[in-house]
Amino acid sequence: MKERPLRTTVVGSYPFPGWLEYASARLGEFGQDDVAELVEDAVACAIRDQVAAGLDVITDGEQTRLDFNLSFYGYLEGLEPEGEPTRRFGPPAHDQRGKHRVVSDLTAPRGLGVVEEWERLRRLAPPGPALKASVPGPYTLSGRLVPNERHPDRYALAEALLPIVAAELGALVDAGCTEVTVDEPSMSCYAYREDTGRLVELFNRTVAPVSGRCRLSTHLCFGNYKARAAGPRRYAPMFPAFLDLDVDEIHLEMASRELAESDLVGEIAERKDVAVGIVDVKSSWIEPPEEVAARVRHFLRLAPPERLSFAPDCGLSQTARWVARAKLANLVAGVRIAREELGL
Repeated sequence: MKERPLRTTVVGSYPFPGWLEYASARLGEFGQDDVAELVEDAVACAIRDQVAAGLDVITDGEQTRLDFNLSFYGYLEGLEPEGEPTRRFGPPAHDQRGKHRVVSDLTAPRGLGVVEEWERLRRLAPPGPALKASVPGPYTLSGRLVPNERHPDRYALAEALLPIVAAELGALVDAGCTEVTVDEPSMSCYAYREDTGRLVELFNRTVAPVSGRCRLSTHLCFGNYKARAAGPRRYAPMFPAFLDLDVDEIHLEMASRELAESDLVGEIAERKDVAVGIVDVKSSWIEPPEEVAARVRHFLRLAPPERLSFAPDCGLSQTARWVARAKLANLVAGVRIAREELGL
């Protein structure tokens, strides 16, 4: 179990500052040192906002990544772009994102960059909050790759990516990271149509090199591209199979779903810790501390405090930064009310 009951934490991503969005579209105008300065300053901003809110656990805000996972393909050798998406205009959806063809063995001779992110976070973060890194899993990464004769389906592509992700996890823990989230949102989105046992087995083989060596968690997400879900927003298809995920903590999004399927928190808490999403990242309504406290009390009726953490529903990268700051501050304030009521 975690050290502190009712921890406040985040999933991983945080909004880019406006100037970083502007600069990211014009990187050709910047020198190598300019880019390094941009990254350093952006991570410092993400850390500052999370620390100011009072979170118990912080991340680097994934400020060096493009849309959660797209930047990882730049570290992979054996790929080439498929071409422009077939639909470029209209309402945003995943079909507007590019894919890659596999043209040779998939390798990542430089790793996936997460160790460098972790070392920067550790260097810039102040004493106090726990530090967490996140790594997308092979099944999710396989979603932007096009099957071919050698890799005829998504599972074959995931198998080719698995040793790369596992090696990155091992290097991350070797570098001193003690808390890691392995993000597999695609598993959650497509559990309704997949063999959930097979998904669990794939996940557990991925994390095997670091199991027991760090605090492991995963985020069961329905998708948040441009604040839109990508799968049926029901946890029922995932369970009970996902109880066998080899993690210490499972994160569930509850706020955007009006606390639906709350009883699942108690079921998970019989075996693992649960990070409950009680702040809606898809809404600009800023939940008052009293509302946050009421949601905490609701889940305390289902699981003991030592099993619970509280967080936003998902990563905050698709939320306006001023909204994200206010939501995190109220999340911490609301959990503090509940802590004081329990004498914690």
